[in-house]
Amino acid sequence: SPQAILAAQRRGEDVETSKKWAAGQNKQHFITKNTAKLDRETEELHHDRVSLEVGKVIQQGRQSKGMTQKDLATKINEKPQVIADYESGRAIPNNQVMGKIERAIGKLRKGDF
Repeated sequence: SPQAILAAQRRGEDVETSKKWAAGQNKQHFITKNTAKLDRETEELHHDRVSLEVGKVIQQGRQSKGMTQKDLATKINEKPQVIADYESGRAIPNNQVMGKIERAIGKLRKGDF
């Protein structure tokens, strides 16, 4: 017990204690010195985004129909943020969403996405 260890130390006796590494912290993995090196060498993986040209085509088609982003989103059963992301080039292309947008505003050029 901790009290017995303290009492033995006060008396000047030799006390041998051992601490288990990461005991009670549920750590199953440890960081090595090579982790940072591996992080620097690992390639950056990312998803392709919709090009800005596609965003402009969507925006122009939407405006030519006199619709707001919210109107278009309501028409295709998506959130307005989805339309905003597509128009700004932040969205990851989804063929279903692109198809719904195409049907709502007219033909998109296939080479754009």
